[in-house]
Amino acid sequence: MALWAIADVERETGIGKDTLRVWERRYGFPAPQRDERGDRLYDAEQLSRLRLIRRLLDAGYRPGRVVGLPRDALEALAASALAQNLAAPQHLPGSAGEPDHLADDQLAPWMAWLRQDQTLRLREALRSAVRTRGLAQTVEAVVAPLCTAVGHAWLRGEIGVYQEHLFTEVVQATLREAIARTDETHPVGLRPPRVLLTTSPGEQHQLGLLMAECFLALEGCDRLPLGVCTPVAEIIGASERTGADVVALSYSDHASRRDVVETVAQLRQQLAASVELWIGGAGAVRNMRRVPPDVVVLRRAVDAAVQVRLWRQRRGLA
Repeated sequence: MALWAIADVERETGIGKDTLRVWERRYGFPAPQRDERGDRLYDAEQLSRLRLIRRLLDAGYRPGRVVGLPRDALEALAASALAQNLAAPQHLPGSAGEPDHLADDQLAPWMAWLRQDQTLRLREALRSAVRTRGLAQTVEAVVAPLCTAVGHAWLRGEIGVYQEHLFTEVVQATLREAIARTDETHPVGLRPPRVLLTTSPGEQHQLGLLMAECFLALEGCDRLPLGVCTPVAEIIGASERTGADVVALSYSDHASRRDVVETVAQLRQQLAASVELWIGGAGAVRNMRRVPPDVVVLRRAVDAAVQVRLWRQRRGLA
């Protein structure tokens, strides 16, 4: 019978060693065997369940809700999460015309390249899309549906943790290249508004933030990307010290209602009244009725460009 060491389980599932040990004490799972040196060894059934648990955590479930469940209950929750994801609208109405999104049959080769670890094919296909479609159309019509397809494949267990990470890295690298080329077309300097981009503590996903930045770059905006998981106090301090006109946050579909509502309310209360607060991503849209009325919710990445134009119009800069 095959057995895996704790380092192997961490690599296969993306769940850290310390987390596995805490779950073992707190929830009684996993329940590894021990070798002659006392090191933990996990069998195939536990590894399989841990993969399911990781998918459910990424879908927004809390450890206390899923870690101790038997396999059949975990599979039922995963199926339910996938059904909810499929039922949700994938392209929410926005302020611009709908681009020509990749259809399911057109997504198939992209997903095949990901499953076959053909990273170079993915990268070249994305670069080609930017050249032929332009950056805006690539983000809306190619990257957005691909992110949805990858998320569904992850929930089904059809791709591994490393493949999801590979996809993210390829997309990030390609979009950053495109942003750099776009900035070169504004030799006289970037224009206001100055937009500070980040995510709040606990939000690790940054693709949505980068997609919005693409549209800000196309508008010639001055941008201050801080990366992910910036503490609220640091966001406020950075806004003050850099003279930001806008603070923009991204919330993935995995963000809890509490994370979105409490953080946004705290920021809106403590940011200067002159600083606008924009939030986007599936988590923001899902909780848009619970945030302060003066917070701008971007339903799609392209709405960042729309809001820039409106901001400039209000200040006579259009």
